[in-house]
This record gives sequence, C-alpha cells and structure tokens, in this order.
Amino acid sequence: MVRSFAVCVFVFGCVSRVLCSQGSCGAQPEAAAPQGASGCGCDSLKRAVALEPAEDRTAPAEPADKYSRRANERLSEAQGDEEEVQSQMVLISGGEFLMGTDDPGIPADGEGPQRPVYVDSFYMDVQEVTNHQFQSFVRASGYITEAEKFGDSFVFEGLLSESVKNEITQAVAAAPWWLPVKGANWRQPDGPDSNITDRLDHPVLHVSWADAVAYCSWFNKRLPTEAEWEYACRGGLKDRLYPWGNKLNPKGQHYANLWQGDFPNSNSGEDGYIKTSPVMSFPANGFGLYDMVGNAWEWTSDWWTVHHTTEKQRNPTGPPSGTDKVKKGGSYMCHKSYCYRYRCAARSQNTPDSSASNLGFRCASQERR
Repeated sequence: MVRSFAVCVFVFGCVSRVLCSQGSCGAQPEAAAPQGASGCGCDSLKRAVALEPAEDRTAPAEPADKYSRRANERLSEAQGDEEEVQSQMVLISGGEFLMGTDDPGIPADGEGPQRPVYVDSFYMDVQEVTNHQFQSFVRASGYITEAEKFGDSFVFEGLLSESVKNEITQAVAAAPWWLPVKGANWRQPDGPDSNITDRLDHPVLHVSWADAVAYCSWFNKRLPTEAEWEYACRGGLKDRLYPWGNKLNPKGQHYANLWQGDFPNSNSGEDGYIKTSPVMSFPANGFGLYDMVGNAWEWTSDWWTVHHTTEKQRNPTGPPSGTDKVKKGGSYMCHKSYCYRYRCAARSQNTPDSSASNLGFRCASQERR
C-alpha cells in the first residue's frame, strides 16, 4: 500500500474534518453556508502516491477476518476482558425516513436529492469507540493500525508542539493547517510527544476504514451503512438539520463538540473543548446516541458516490465498488465558514487507508452484542 499526497504537494491518506460554525439558528433552519465554504481540505488527504520512497512504507493488507472472534478463540480470556469495555448498543427500530436533502449545504457532496429510504431494525453503539476500548482490542488481538505501519498520519497544525512543527518541512497547499507527522497514530494523536493517558474516554483517532472494520469484526459487529447512520443520526426527527432539531444551540446550550471562532486560527472553546471531548459529553439524540455530529468523523461501510436515485430504496448499501468510503458527522474542527458538514444529511469521503487526527468510528450490528 502506498500513499499519495494529492493536493498540490501530496495526497496523504488522512481523515477529513468538518468545520462548523457556532452561529445560532432560529426555529427555522439555519441560513445557508457562505459561498465557497466547501471544506477544510481534509477530504483531499488521500494515501495514493508516496512522498518518500515506498520501500518502508508499504503496509501489507490483512483481512478483517483475521481479527474476528472465530479466528481468535484461543484468546477467549483476553476477549472476555475486552467485552467489559465494549460500547453499550441500542436498538434502532426500523422504519422509513427521508435521506439526504433538497436544500444541500454543499451540493458537490451529493447531499441530494432527498429520497425515501427504509432500513430494517439494527443495533448501534451509543458512543464512538474510545481510546480505552481500542487499546483493549489491540492488546487482545495484536492488531497494528495502518498509520503505525505507514509511520505517519495527518495532524491539525494547531494541536502540534513547536518542536514537532519545526521538524516538518511540507504541508498540503490546499489546506496548510494539515501536516504529515511522523509517529502520529492512535497512541500518539498529536504527534510523537503526545499520548492518550488522559484521553482514554475520548474517541480513538487516526484509524483507517480497514482499522475500523477490523475492530468491529473482532466483536462480530460491522460498520453502519450510510443510510443506517443517517437514520440513526436523525433520532426520529423528520427533515431537521441536526440530531436535536434546527437550532444549533437551543437556549444557548451546546449540543456538539464543534469549532467556535475563526477557523483555522483560533478556537474559543465556548463548548468546553478545543479538540476532542470525552464521549457522551453532550446530550444524546432521540435514539439515545451521543456525538452523532461533531467530536470525530465516523466511517460508514458505503463506497462514495454523488449520484442517488429518487426512487424509494430498502436497506441501500451504496455502489458495489469505488475508491473512497463515506464518512459522516463532522468533527471538533467543524465550522460553518469552512465545512458545513455537521448536519445529518452532510457527508464526505476518504480512501479506505486514510487516517488523521479527527476521524474515528462506531459499530453497528443486526443483533445485540
């Protein structure tokens, strides 16, 4: 596997983040995002062409079933310990909803058209997978993430120490706040001089799509489809922007970990955080799910496409193949002035081997696990 830094200087496989504005909304939906507020550039950070010689950067593919319970019965005791820290799952009763929107915030992302979709009942993790949970999985399975194999990952410049920044000589031209950092991975999310000791209850970051699949497979779970994710995000509400309604900050209360201030220069942290927050720090939606928007982007199982039928569909799973996977929900970097993707209908994409400091996941299943 080789990665490429495709945005001018390079396309390195990383996460994509959403930037969201804190502007409050009235009882009606918020005003449209400013013209040109298409994104922060993180969806352009793809692993495709190596910036350095590839001899030490190829990460051999490892099938997800290597990390399934059936393939690791000998580790039953370790897995039993891991089960103790698994996320609680809630039943999402099946039903029909309107997926997408006819008033897209970012039309180029394929948010529309709005279309009727039916999904069967399924279970979903109430929270994003945490560092503690992923750490326990790694200890039990011996799993090594793709960022660890590649030796680096993308990190938002504002999170890096001066000593780490001083060692970096390149940046992405289209989004210079994204820097390729050697030694950045889920254990060291802000670079080699950071750790997760005080962030065990925060969402795990720097996980690729393949890493997320491996984790979910270990517990006989899977990633949610985009339709399942959006249905779950809406929490039973119809045609609303956010999991809780149309107002971003109802009665002045923050309902998600987003960016406040001038992106990417200053984050006032009015919501209490300037980077990730502990999972379940903000109110749950109507289905009892936390952090469906903000905090960390979340992988889905679907391949990316911007073309959708208007016909009613049942349990759609996206196109049969592609180059990028869909991610949903935005992150703590979301700001309306740059990337208005912290809405349930919003979407973005990255290559399956991408990773970065604002991308995580949660699992789903047809049965309670």
